[in-house]
Amino acid sequence: MVVLSSPVPLLRYLNPSRSLSLHPSAPAFAAAPFTLLPPFLRRRRTGRRLFSTMAALQKKVMVPIANGTEEMEAVIMIDVLRRAGADVAVASVEKELQVVASRGVKLVADALVRDLSDTPFDLIALPGGMPGAANFHGCQALETIVKKHAADGRPYAAICASPAVVLDKWGLLNGLKATCHPSFMDKLSSAVPVDARVQQDGKVVTSSGPGTAMEFALVLVEQLFGKEKRDEVAGPLLLYSNHNKEHLVRELNAAGWSYSGSPQVLVPVANGSEEMEAVIIIDVLRRAKANVIVASVEDKLEVVASRNVKLVADMFLKEAAELPYDLIVLPGGLPGAQTFASSEKLTNLIKEQAKSNKPYGAICASPALVFEPHGLLKGKKATAYPTLCNKLSDQSDIENRVVIDGNLITSRGPGTAMEFALRIVEKFFGREKALELASPMVFTYV
Repeated sequence: MVVLSSPVPLLRYLNPSRSLSLHPSAPAFAAAPFTLLPPFLRRRRTGRRLFSTMAALQKKVMVPIANGTEEMEAVIMIDVLRRAGADVAVASVEKELQVVASRGVKLVADALVRDLSDTPFDLIALPGGMPGAANFHGCQALETIVKKHAADGRPYAAICASPAVVLDKWGLLNGLKATCHPSFMDKLSSAVPVDARVQQDGKVVTSSGPGTAMEFALVLVEQLFGKEKRDEVAGPLLLYSNHNKEHLVRELNAAGWSYSGSPQVLVPVANGSEEMEAVIIIDVLRRAKANVIVASVEDKLEVVASRNVKLVADMFLKEAAELPYDLIVLPGGLPGAQTFASSEKLTNLIKEQAKSNKPYGAICASPALVFEPHGLLKGKKATAYPTLCNKLSDQSDIENRVVIDGNLITSRGPGTAMEFALRIVEKFFGREKALELASPMVFTYV
């Protein structure tokens, strides 16, 4: 039994009174308590006038992406901000909407950056990754937009390589306290470098890497919407830092996971799959040099995930099912899990995997909605997303963040996905490899 202790996030606030501002076009009553709002704002939410007013108050955010962007950081930001109700425009700095991120995940943007030059945003937040950050720096259209945004006094943010490679080089961190990925700290020439997981100085927020991306995104939520909304969004994520030492990783019936050459891993995706979970699993396993095949269970390669992130699979499930796998692992997301459960081809494939005593796993909704009804948890210990654990026939280990029972591995949700993926790495490659990967991701792995 491994006990997980919670790391203390090194979030530092400076000049907090300057950290939150309304969009210049927002009505003066936008920050007023509900009871002080004009009567029409307290009418039924279905009213046309209320709808148009609330739409005007919705916070608009740009998240640029590029070839080489760190997919975990980008997707976590987009997902968390959309959970908070932000209108997030995913914008490609390339000539095409589709980009290939740093670990080969294919993302499709909503628009091209060059087409958003006249769109005002309440926040612009840059993911990291190399060469993604360098591609941001080389994009004149993005530089013009971000510099104008900053000159207008609006919040901006960056994570990983981007504070140093982009914001600092554009002169947007002059004299400000900032952090970035540890390997780029010496590149912060105009900023005051601070060793912190997330650093806020007035309207500017910076962060360290994939392992700090959820904390970073939640600070952005608080900056835009306030602490109450941050707490509302944070709870369902099951964040590592929200849990105490009683939340465990549990392994029973320990078995070695074997492979030949490099592990062949299948990650199915569907419309409504949870994008954070899918991308974290894919990214981490590819960092470990596993051969990860992303397969669409839909009739198109492009799927629209639970928070409308557009992912492009490597192949269709029909093609992928012809190949042998050392591991089949399912992301969660309620609609996605329901699609998995109704796919005879996928469920038969997993049943054959289990029958052959080969590893299989799932996170979030998928253990309860896919594995349980198809008999794939019979005689096994497992966990799932908290609100779905009542569907598990054996609930004795549901409080654990990750449960491994022989060749089965299950986990709880977005905030446990990094631990889940690293446990898979440990099962295939050993503990030293998992620790080696966790360190540059700025994730505390115990």
